[in-house]
Amino acid sequence: MSNVNVRRLVENIRSGTNIYTPIVELVVNAIQAIDEKKIAKFGLVEIETVRDGQSDMVDKLESVDGFNVIDNGIGFNRTHRDSFDTLYTEQKIGDGGKGFGRFTCLKYFSKVEVSSVFEEGDECFQRSFKMGLDKEIIVAEAIETIERIGTGSLVKISEIKSVKFPDKGLEIIARVIVEKLLPYFVERDEAKKCPRIVIREAKKPDTNIVLNDYLGKADSQIVEMPVANGKFSLSSPDGPKEFEVRVFKFYSPRESKSKISLVAHRREVTETTLQTYIPEFAEEFYEPVPEGRDRNFLIKAYVFGDYLNDNVSLERGEFRFQTESDLSGGIAQKDIEYKAAEIAQAAVGSEIAARKERKQQTIEQYVATEAPWHRLTITQADLSDLPYKPTKPQIEAHLQAKKFETELQTRTQVAALLADDSHADLNGKVEELVKRISETSKSDLIHYVSMRKCVLDIFEKSLERDEQGKYKSEGEVHDIIMQRKKDSDEIDWETHNLWMLDERLNFAAYVSSEKPINAGNGSRTDITIFDKRVAFRGENEASNPITIFEFKKPSRDDFANPSSKEDPVQQIIRYVNQIRDGNFKTPKGREILVNENTPFYGYVVCELTQKVKTWLDREKNFTPMPDGLGWFTWYPNNRLYMEVLSWDKILKDAEMRNKVFFNKLGLE
Repeated sequence: MSNVNVRRLVENIRSGTNIYTPIVELVVNAIQAIDEKKIAKFGLVEIETVRDGQSDMVDKLESVDGFNVIDNGIGFNRTHRDSFDTLYTEQKIGDGGKGFGRFTCLKYFSKVEVSSVFEEGDECFQRSFKMGLDKEIIVAEAIETIERIGTGSLVKISEIKSVKFPDKGLEIIARVIVEKLLPYFVERDEAKKCPRIVIREAKKPDTNIVLNDYLGKADSQIVEMPVANGKFSLSSPDGPKEFEVRVFKFYSPRESKSKISLVAHRREVTETTLQTYIPEFAEEFYEPVPEGRDRNFLIKAYVFGDYLNDNVSLERGEFRFQTESDLSGGIAQKDIEYKAAEIAQAAVGSEIAARKERKQQTIEQYVATEAPWHRLTITQADLSDLPYKPTKPQIEAHLQAKKFETELQTRTQVAALLADDSHADLNGKVEELVKRISETSKSDLIHYVSMRKCVLDIFEKSLERDEQGKYKSEGEVHDIIMQRKKDSDEIDWETHNLWMLDERLNFAAYVSSEKPINAGNGSRTDITIFDKRVAFRGENEASNPITIFEFKKPSRDDFANPSSKEDPVQQIIRYVNQIRDGNFKTPKGREILVNENTPFYGYVVCELTQKVKTWLDREKNFTPMPDGLGWFTWYPNNRLYMEVLSWDKILKDAEMRNKVFFNKLGLE
């Protein structure tokens, strides 16, 4: 008589079990019962699928509600009955039994019923009972003497609990059970050969599927692959541990990923996708078939070893060793899986090599056409852990990370060199570090120049008419040069594109874009898009120039009208005078230092229509530039040099200044 809180015990089952665990446990128990009877050659395990009677509207199949597992093994004699009634029994410890597996049945099914025929001496008996949910493991037990017939057992699990059984088709269920019990089917020891196992619908006895037929035949769906060296050893504090890997092809797979399965006592315990370690396993493989369609298949690598047998959890859902390697020096799950992945890769051979080559070509194509600044990085970086078909963002992020690692190593080495008082091989160390620093700087320069090419391409596009014959808004063109409502206290110098106007502007001490500059008396002058201006200078000293830009929308020329209040030339002159009078400070209250000799540069960027050209010539007394894309003049009393430039000139000049760099990098 047992005295166990069965319900609490079942509720505490957490470790990696799933809805298939009870079926696997019952089939393994049936195989062990046949082994004990020593009739493996004639042994038979039958699995019956019990349905709930409710057909699905889509696939017309009834959901699974339970299973019957029948065997012709030794039966529940007194020894086996008492073992069943004992928590953590050691009855099957020689076969890796934990004395706990039967309780997983109650985790997923409400009822467990047993009916068994066994022999004791010259008599034959039939025993039946149920698993209890209170203090007793065995309840409603009955035993009677019967005429001598063959021994064996029938175990029923029924009334599935809250979760639905994930699969409905008998073929799919059969395939899952085969995969989880594959080590039994491929057992090399003749004394432990797997008995015949069949599965069928409980209400349709003629629907038999023989699970053994999935292997061992010419057209089998599961085929073992030859492995040159499937054994490996890993070091542990207790000495080296030996493992064996067997690799199988699964044709017409039910899943889409190749996997590594760690096995304990001939049962699959954990699964991990092979692409975790080798990304090229991400997709199915294909095998040509004469006069037919290619057969698709996946790879499963099964790993065996005493270390796995000795460390499997009570519920057989996980192992008692760590997943990741740590300082303890013990063997981790990832250590084992990594070695298994290498063996699986060797078994597949040329296809993985071809996939790696295609991935390398994809990366090289991206770098050659879109990211030339990574040309050095791809020659040094390990690219194996990138996905099999990496996207451009994934390639860029990976190469940036590798580039940062290289830079960090260089900085560390430089710091160590500077801290080293010895002069041994100093010249050699310095030469190597200078070379690495130079290569890093070269990559950064290539990246910067490439970004300039992208900016100019976008800028050129922004000057075109759209499908409705309209130009881009003022704001879009402005933002390409410098983001509106920002100043240089808020953005980094690398985030604006003032180099398009003049390379010297990259190093201005203060830049304000469409943002008010506070007057000393508290009044504010908005620098609004195109209508007002962008002001900047070098170091804040009176001798350094101040430059003012005013942008006008492409195609706009109404500012040249006699009645216009938006004359950009007069606006710049007026603004220069206000700065000279000391009316303005920066938003943070810094004085803008000027004196009588402070030079000013003013630029109006607009569309040079015929109307604007006439206005500049006849009313503003400007002189045309030789290329015809700009006009200039000098206001001596204001110390102001002013140009009126076309948007096309801004683009053309910027392209010309950068053309040699684009050409050298093959960006033309």
